[in-house]
Amino acid sequence: MALMHALCLFALLPSGFRNCDLRASMAQLLGERPAHYSPGKMTYDLRRLRLHGLIDRAPRSHRYTVTSEGLRIALFFTRAQARFFRITFALDGPIGPAHATRAFLQASSAVDRLIEEVKLAA
Repeated sequence: MALMHALCLFALLPSGFRNCDLRASMAQLLGERPAHYSPGKMTYDLRRLRLHGLIDRAPRSHRYTVTSEGLRIALFFTRAQARFFRITFALDGPIGPAHATRAFLQASSAVDRLIEEVKLAA
């Protein structure tokens, strides 16, 4: 989730972002010291994002830009987390475990259907 949130933060930069820029934000979002989130780990995450088409690397540079599809995916996950998961976990009242379990199952099946529709299954 932190990686998707960080992509949303860097999506509108005209010149793109570098490994060290994203790494500092990732460490902050994860509540860690920047030294704890290593450059190698950030390089791995950037490679995975690039291979999945969420970011593009600028030619002959070490800068990356968020693709339009990458922004759509990042916004979907951050909005889903903000609107569904935070609210569900924050519920304090008559809703018991059975209601929460049913809500999670419905959400899970909806996401599964969406994945099948767009052929995102790994």
